Amino acid sequence: MPNFDLDAIDRRILETLQNDARLSNVDLARTVGLSPSPCLRRVARLQETGVIRGYATLVDAVTVGLPVSIFVSVTLEKQIETALQTFEAEIRARPEVMECYLMTGDADYLLRVVASDLSDYERFLLDHLTRIPGVASIKSSFALKQVAYRTALPIAAS
Repeated sequence: MPNFDLDAIDRRILETLQNDARLSNVDLARTVGLSPSPCLRRVARLQETGVIRGYATLVDAVTVGLPVSIFVSVTLEKQIETALQTFEAEIRARPEVMECYLMTGDADYLLRVVASDLSDYERFLLDHLTRIPGVASIKSSFALKQVAYRTALPIAAS
């Protein structure tokens, strides 16, 4: 997606919606200093252009029984397009994989996986991750404590 030219009002809209996506259009308009109709048009334009990709409900992982976060470095045997595509398709199909990044450096991929406990992660590892064709090595690091977690991008209102 190409860079979208955002003015100060667009940035205030995005910043406000990132903090409270359930805000009514009337309240959003009041917050950003617009009347409701132009505000609604701007939000629609931000959605149509893909600047706003969607809306989500943030759920507390501990409360729903997924207190363990694991960062997994995966190295493939070969970094050819078919191997990358196969790995990525398999990973996208796994609901416990919250994030996956193609990396530079020692590992090819970095994953963030959630699990209910060590046994749950072991099942994911043995039943799924190690069975993906082309995986050469897997290194797991368990998070002891979450120090910071954000979903809002740092959009400064210029």
